[in-house]
Amino acid sequence: MFTLKTALPGILACLFFCQFSAIAAAEEGDSTVAAAVPTQAASYEPVRTIELKEDPPPLATIDLTLPPDDLWDRIRHGFGMPNLDSPLVQQQQAWYLARPDYLRRVVDRSRRYMHHIVEELEKRGMPTELALLPIVESAYNPMAYSRAHASGMWQFIPSTGKTYQLDQNWWMDQRRDIIASTSAALDYLQSIYEMHGDWHLALASYNWGENAVARAINKNMAKGLPTDYLSLTMPNETRWYVPKLQALKNIIAQPGLFNVSLDPIPNKPYFQTVEVSAHMDVAIAARLAEMTIEEFLALNPAFNRPVIPDKGGANIVLPAEKVDVFLSNLEAYNKPLTNWQAYTIKKGESLAAVANKHGLTVARLRQVNGISARMRIGPGHTLLVPAKGEPGADNLLKVNLPVVKPSVRKAPIRGKKKMATGKRGQKNAAKKKPGAAAKNVAAKRRPPRN
Repeated sequence: MFTLKTALPGILACLFFCQFSAIAAAEEGDSTVAAAVPTQAASYEPVRTIELKEDPPPLATIDLTLPPDDLWDRIRHGFGMPNLDSPLVQQQQAWYLARPDYLRRVVDRSRRYMHHIVEELEKRGMPTELALLPIVESAYNPMAYSRAHASGMWQFIPSTGKTYQLDQNWWMDQRRDIIASTSAALDYLQSIYEMHGDWHLALASYNWGENAVARAINKNMAKGLPTDYLSLTMPNETRWYVPKLQALKNIIAQPGLFNVSLDPIPNKPYFQTVEVSAHMDVAIAARLAEMTIEEFLALNPAFNRPVIPDKGGANIVLPAEKVDVFLSNLEAYNKPLTNWQAYTIKKGESLAAVANKHGLTVARLRQVNGISARMRIGPGHTLLVPAKGEPGADNLLKVNLPVVKPSVRKAPIRGKKKMATGKRGQKNAAKKKPGAAAKNVAAKRRPPRN
């Protein structure tokens, strides 16, 4: 308190002096401004106006929502998986780059199916790298068939196909159907991704089996080891599986870097579906669409027989530009839509007699009807044969018929139980011998080198 009293006269003097100086400065500033205003007013000139004879062109805009013209660009924009960094990727990359003809064939084959797969992936919010997975699985061949009985572009074994409602009957095998198998494969991939929360582990499960991957993860967890894809103990086929996809992704992402030329794929649907309301020959359907049978079957590979069955409205797949042609020709077509009929074997009649009667070889008759060498066919059995007066010409028989191979029964080994077959058998075997079972399961997905 004593310090404040001593300094109070000096503080009051300072306040008085500062206030007086501020007032003086304000008065001086006002006079300066007042003197400057008349000078500005005296030099004022009106601004000239310019009349434009035409409206100026609008500024160029970029629509970032416009889809790219090339499907490859669309695929690149949708890449969403973490990259895998492993020497195996570089090795597989080198393998693909050393075989440019193979890559060219596979890419050319994929042009029919790729847009549909990308559309389905985007609808589900899934990474578009998965559109490259059929290259790893089947080289984009819908007729690919493995020694483990996996079939189609996505290589479904029979049991997994049934789980995902893919019909496998006398008339057709939907594991080869382009639309049905794609939907089933993406359903399966979504399911195993949700199980593991990791795309690399989901892909390993697609190749090896989700239960096998889960066991490998649990083993590593019990040992305190990492549980990522590269850290798991797995069969060689599965070990190479994700690196193959990553290698393809790298090449597609930067083809120029690898001196690879990718022909553009139009970013528009390649095919459409058309409903067929009556039995129709595959050959006649192709003729009405003005297509070769080979091209027709490339889009409709699921049929086992040379007749498209009418099962409450069956669908066929046609190139988008052929739909109107097909419908127009179908409307004008006034002949029978099928040249095949059902024939019941009579008492005492052999397959050879039936085949000869309808202008077929016994082997072809067996193939058309899916008759293996071990099947017993007798009186009362119904066969599919050419209609009366119609010879079994090649164009009627040319269809994706499964190859009927004689099965040889091996003699059981004494002292050992017969091993179960199928997916359940593979699972049981995996518990006893994980390595051997894993190789059997993985073998079902080995793509043909063509």
